[in-house]
Amino acid sequence: MVRSVVVCEAQVPFVRGGAERHVTGLVGELRRHGYRVEKVSIPFKPYPKPELLASAAAWRLLDLTEANYERIDLVIATKFPTYFVRHPNKVTWLFHQYRAIYDLCGTPFSEFDHSEGDVNLRRRLIDLDTEVLTESRRLFSNARNTAARLARYNGLTAEPLYHPPPLAGRLKPGRFDGYVLSVGRLELTKRVDLIVRALALADKNVRLVIVGDGSQRPQLEALVATLGVADRVTMLGEVDDAEVIELYANALAVVFPPFDEDYGYVTLEAFLSRKPVVTTTDAGGPLEFVENDVTGLVVEPSAGALASAISSLAHDRARAGRLGDAGFERARTITWDGVVERLVGDVVPIPRPTGV
Repeated sequence: MVRSVVVCEAQVPFVRGGAERHVTGLVGELRRHGYRVEKVSIPFKPYPKPELLASAAAWRLLDLTEANYERIDLVIATKFPTYFVRHPNKVTWLFHQYRAIYDLCGTPFSEFDHSEGDVNLRRRLIDLDTEVLTESRRLFSNARNTAARLARYNGLTAEPLYHPPPLAGRLKPGRFDGYVLSVGRLELTKRVDLIVRALALADKNVRLVIVGDGSQRPQLEALVATLGVADRVTMLGEVDDAEVIELYANALAVVFPPFDEDYGYVTLEAFLSRKPVVTTTDAGGPLEFVENDVTGLVVEPSAGALASAISSLAHDRARAGRLGDAGFERARTITWDGVVERLVGDVVPIPRPTGV
């Protein structure tokens, strides 16, 4: 049977986002299920662009078949470029590839365009992705959206495998106070600026609380000032889990309008707090859970549409409660037990030398 497992993480120093919390959760759950587990991390920097190849090479050169003369039974790769690691029992649970070379290329969310140099580098990286992902004994994704992108660009089939969000088990319902909540990294693809623009058009009694930090914070602060909503927007930055739990519990709703998100654990954390989620028709992963007027509201990705949705919940908090309750029923069925069983259960370990 599998005894020792290594979980691979590409980590950006000083950044702790959804993927990092995802890995932490997986390591903890594998240990809870009785496996001997270690996390292996290598720092990741995607610029200048050729560094992407260097990062992939760093993982390719890493030998994780043994540690301290002891066989490692299984490695679990996660996001780019961890799946370049070499191991005869490699299972990939794909959080995401480097999306700037995939569907985001040529958009404001990517540093890659369709110039000759970028096209050549993208083609090389995509070909390499396909080659090393094919080595996986089992190939999973964190959501259907991620699996669909893998099929489209790499011709590979992955089984979607949903996991509970980081705060599952600790979240609780509460009041429906006069604020909507945004949780997550302040990056372009999260489109927190769209929420701020929506607030400026929404019911004037509604406030916005933003939890998280990132490269877009200065631009968001400037936008808040320009729109004249500084008295209605609170930017908390990074806060501890206890405060996040309270903020979820007492929010009117959680507004989460990312562009084509792969998974988005914020959706499930909102549901486990019995809060509805307001999202957009191009949000990607959240749409696997948010059903319009059933577990939340799904609107066009415009400030006006988001503002109308927010205002409608502010004017009918009983409706917000019904949507949140329905979301809770959806989210509570997702457990770690099934995830661990699928990742480890069918993998046959490499035979160990006699006496080991």
